[in-house]
Amino acid sequence: MDIKCEWCGGNAKSGESTVYWELPDGSRAIEITMTPAVICKECAMVNQPDNIIKEIEDQLFLVDTKLIGNSISFTELMILPRLLKKNYFDFSS
Repeated sequence: MDIKCEWCGGNAKSGESTVYWELPDGSRAIEITMTPAVICKECAMVNQPDNIIKEIEDQLFLVDTKLIGNSISFTELMILPRLLKKNYFDFSS
């Protein structure tokens, strides 16, 4: 499957990167390692697909963020137990 860079339109590939995210309550930012990413071979831009951004934001909204240290892997974040089944405040879907 060909992936196109959203910035330059060049050829991109799937990969992983480290991202930094502010917690929903604004108290601090955390490092999320091994996050799925799109990496452009031509312009070197690295970004997360919209579905990954939504997964991270929903999960951070639904878990006890006090359980998260300064750094966590994407997989570890996604398996944290949720306080609610879903984000009832997301009216986009």
